[in-house]
Amino acid sequence: MAEKILKLGIPTGSLQKATVELFNKAGFNIADSERSYLPRIDDDQIRPILLRAQEMSRYVEDGVLDAGITGYDWIMENGSDIIEICELAYSKATNRPARWVLAVPDESKVKNVEDLAGGIIATELVRVTEKYFADKNVDVKVEFSWGATEVKARLVDAIVELTETGSSLQANNLRIIDTVISSTTRFIANKQAWEDKFKREKIENISILLNAAIEARSKVGVKMNVKNKDLDSILKILPAEKSPTISSLADSDYVAIEVIIEGKIERSLVPTLKRAGASGIITYPLNKVIH
Repeated sequence: MAEKILKLGIPTGSLQKATVELFNKAGFNIADSERSYLPRIDDDQIRPILLRAQEMSRYVEDGVLDAGITGYDWIMENGSDIIEICELAYSKATNRPARWVLAVPDESKVKNVEDLAGGIIATELVRVTEKYFADKNVDVKVEFSWGATEVKARLVDAIVELTETGSSLQANNLRIIDTVISSTTRFIANKQAWEDKFKREKIENISILLNAAIEARSKVGVKMNVKNKDLDSILKILPAEKSPTISSLADSDYVAIEVIIEGKIERSLVPTLKRAGASGIITYPLNKVIH
């Protein structure tokens, strides 16, 4: 009987640290990810392999990997025929989508896409960039550029570069003309692997846990004791996900309330609850939130 193993691709480079941290938060301990391309994981049915995000979707499509994590941009660039399991809202710097932007030096006379007709564009994302200009009926030459594209912005007419915050472009005195494509991280699977009962269930389990860990990042749990006479006013204050959990206490004049809230409102909500009569207020971080 064949050994039941899921071959799972973990992206190297800018996404590596954030991905390993996310797996740890989801309950999977990945070790040796900084020293080996074959790190260890505390699940004997998963075999993690570190690969560049740029290549991930091709290896998943070919069946070298059963599943993997990569960006939407590289799925489109490779034209990969894979199963997209879910979007994972995390990245190296923020939780916002990353953007491949068309940029020129601040001193450039280019104001819009049409001004680049007949020009040369440098980028790592060649196929997507070619399609972008073709869709706009603007004839350009797109050249592959491996890394440090910002430096080449003054050697060609424009670049298409990846950015999350735009700070690197600003630091290099570059001006954004347009967004070519927005990209978020995706969990993908090989089509044959998806038809395998064991592998599909394993992939689905990972997806549930990763998304639960992402959801928990922005939320906190809150517990408090409330007098019965103050209950209605407290409930009106609470922004519950569905409805708060209310439990009886030994003291019949009080109830205990537990609720999950967005972490960003914690500091304003807790004092408000205190003033409304809540006592014994406790807030705590969450590991996973599953809807």
